[in-house]
Amino acid sequence: MTSAPRSPLTTRELRTVPALVPLYARAVLPKSGGDGPPPRRELVVTARADAVRVRRYAEVCGFPTGGPLPPTYPHLVAFPLAMELMAARDFPYPLLGLVHLANEVECARPLAPGEALTYRVRTGDRVGHPRGTAFRMLAEASDGSNVVWRSTSTYLRRGRPTGEAPGDALPDVERPDRTESWRLPASTGRAYAAVSGDRNPIHLYPLTARLLGFPRALAHGMWTKARALAALADVLPDACRVTVDFRSPVLLPTRARFSAVARGDGHAFAVRSADGTREHLRGRVSPLR
Repeated sequence: MTSAPRSPLTTRELRTVPALVPLYARAVLPKSGGDGPPPRRELVVTARADAVRVRRYAEVCGFPTGGPLPPTYPHLVAFPLAMELMAARDFPYPLLGLVHLANEVECARPLAPGEALTYRVRTGDRVGHPRGTAFRMLAEASDGSNVVWRSTSTYLRRGRPTGEAPGDALPDVERPDRTESWRLPASTGRAYAAVSGDRNPIHLYPLTARLLGFPRALAHGMWTKARALAALADVLPDACRVTVDFRSPVLLPTRARFSAVARGDGHAFAVRSADGTREHLRGRVSPLR
């Protein structure tokens, strides 16, 4: 799709990380941004990870406790900043109904739970997609000297086609060398919501999910990614890149199957339904060079 001329980037510094519940409440308000590109804005905040929250996150997602931050943990700070940007009245796309298509995280080194990091989150470019309009949200965290963590999330607003289907960049998992069977209770979404603050109604209860068009509550995509990484915790490089595509929602309660295979100096992995008929997530982890 043709990109409009880029407007100047405006930056605003926040004192604290925004709370997510008021942002979801704001999501039901009408938008005034039309159908143009997202405004080019950036939010900045400095935050330290809370030790109790880190431990709870590790327990909910399956990571070992007591070590460095899981590579996905900084998303708990970056996501509310992205929500603040997307909840603005002149942001062109309604929050409710957006589909999280993909996420890539780069962690440049092990992150100590107590260190202060300065987060910058900004709107990215639009991307053509056969099911509507996709756009990116970009995040990074700095230790004062270097960028130590980055994330790119791609979201879809359903609508008229605006481009071709992306190529399948992530390899399938064939002949896995490690597998796990997961039992995911109905409370999975509520447990992750309690630690992440992401109380999107589609993740909480069957009733609240049905109000938004789903038969049952869904597991958070970033919980599914974190749970998959936890299954690979023993082989995660100190500096790594982790890319995932979210293929289909995980309806709760359910059973799922994790599989992974070593590929070169990294691993390809996937999460599927227990019977193997639905692929929920496909990913790749590799050393960051």
